[in-house]
Amino acid sequence: MVTIKDIAQRAGVSFSTVSKALLDSPLVKTGTKQHILAIAKEMGYQPNFAARSLVSRKSGVIGVVWPSIERAALSSLITNLNGELEKDGYTMLLSMSGIDSAIDTFRRFQVDAILVFGDKDKDANSPSFQPSPIPILTYGAANYTPFSAVDVNRGQAIRLAVRHLAELGHRNIAFIGEPETHDPLQAVKIESFRDEVIRLGLPFADDSILKMKGLAFHDGYLAAKTMLELQNKPTAVISGGIDLTSGILRAIAERGLRVPRDMSVVSYDNLPQMEDLDVPMTVVGVAISKITSVIAKTLLELIGEPDKLKTVHLEPELVVRSSSSAL
Repeated sequence: MVTIKDIAQRAGVSFSTVSKALLDSPLVKTGTKQHILAIAKEMGYQPNFAARSLVSRKSGVIGVVWPSIERAALSSLITNLNGELEKDGYTMLLSMSGIDSAIDTFRRFQVDAILVFGDKDKDANSPSFQPSPIPILTYGAANYTPFSAVDVNRGQAIRLAVRHLAELGHRNIAFIGEPETHDPLQAVKIESFRDEVIRLGLPFADDSILKMKGLAFHDGYLAAKTMLELQNKPTAVISGGIDLTSGILRAIAERGLRVPRDMSVVSYDNLPQMEDLDVPMTVVGVAISKITSVIAKTLLELIGEPDKLKTVHLEPELVVRSSSSAL
């Protein structure tokens, strides 16, 4: 394994100079620093994060409690976030363990900050929710964790979707996005859907909200099949996320129907790939690039001020494409 001493010998400088250069210290001249970094890259040097933390008090690592390998939106978010953090010289360390186990591991690695996804209920008395010397940021849990948070106004996103469809003349609108296990992020969307439909004077029934096991492609597919069998079939549907939307489109196509001629569809999740679905999708939400930029910025702020409590709310937008049309 290549060490700092190996790099120092090759570069013809001291061990201390190499160490400072790798930490981007202003005490090392730019030319010398670039020379050292080029040699380190050529030799395949991998930094020892534990050793780095002893010198700088920072490891250059941010721990992420991986929420799910099955959710396209979260996968896109983490991929984009990694790119944002790399610009500032940070590396992400992912854990697929439970939240308590993951945070304990990250503490041992002495990461500079921890990102947790708030898409599941958490026990407020669990170890992960006790005071931590490492700043913790949650995404999507601004109202029910004691930590700093970046969150999207999901309720407003669904209200935008309902208003858009109502303005197009749709009165019978369904919502697909209520999983069997309580998900607080989806619960906000469901409550807002119900409230906005009633506020606009549109008909609302128990079957206006389709229930399902989870939030994957197959769940959306089965829920849409059920919706299409309803006696009073909706003319428009709002989807709780991109995975559900793909399943909904498949079920509509199998029925021999077309979007938006026979069924208008609006989806939550403002991702670039929504434009590349079988039908370019009208969406509500915050652009993934903006979400990742704000998360990265907030993490860096918390690393600089670990005792700071910060909450950022992001406002959604409606992006109209060809999946929704007038009735």
